[in-house]
Amino acid sequence: MATPPPNMEGGPPPVVVQPPGTDMTGICFKDQLWLSSYPLDRNLVFDYFAISPFYDWTCNNEQLRQRAIHPLDTSHLSKMTGTEYMLTEVTEPHLFVIRKQKRDGPEKVTPMMTYYVLDGSIYQAPQLCNVFAARVGRALYHINKAFTTASSNLEKIGYVDPENETAASESRASKETIDFKEFNRVNQILQSLSRKLPPAPPPPPFPEGYVPVPTGEAENGPETQPAGEAQQPPVDPIIDQGPAKRMKY
Repeated sequence: MATPPPNMEGGPPPVVVQPPGTDMTGICFKDQLWLSSYPLDRNLVFDYFAISPFYDWTCNNEQLRQRAIHPLDTSHLSKMTGTEYMLTEVTEPHLFVIRKQKRDGPEKVTPMMTYYVLDGSIYQAPQLCNVFAARVGRALYHINKAFTTASSNLEKIGYVDPENETAASESRASKETIDFKEFNRVNQILQSLSRKLPPAPPPPPFPEGYVPVPTGEAENGPETQPAGEAQQPPVDPIIDQGPAKRMKY
């Protein structure tokens, strides 16, 4: 008959237990001697978790262990109230997820913390807000670094050494020299494209109710208008159509 794992019948904690609510996300626990002596599966993983500093010895699971009942027996845990641990996800033998929760009734539980056993190492899962804060801080760091690098590169581009300023101006002047052969070639390409394109669309119609001013009256202007009447500003048919119908250039 195989020897039961240590602490199977309960007993004093082998390590110093942290106070409840202590942040232990930076702690990793691994007992290589235990792992080399017993298999890590769904039946013994809780006994392995119980020797870690994450274990709360006042939980309901410990009471079941002292009564020689499997600590993860839900038929007994559902009848109790208080703090308990529940195995929520298993991928033997690499990953085991254990959730600490407070039970107020058979169907009423409140999650408190989550732990996971990854290849024999036990970790406390961080809170979701801490994960978001860490990701945002990392993103801001990389954004700030990118802007710093871009700013330094722009300063190098805009800097001109006074000694080489004359040479730079000469090279710039040589680059700006017009190549007439290239100009003619581009002009021919543009002309051939203009012939292939469809004709320009007709101008937009005048707005409804608009009466164009006769040419004679437009030439006379304010000279032929009676002195008692106020001069009306010329109507722009395009502007009167509203900003949504203005022609864009």
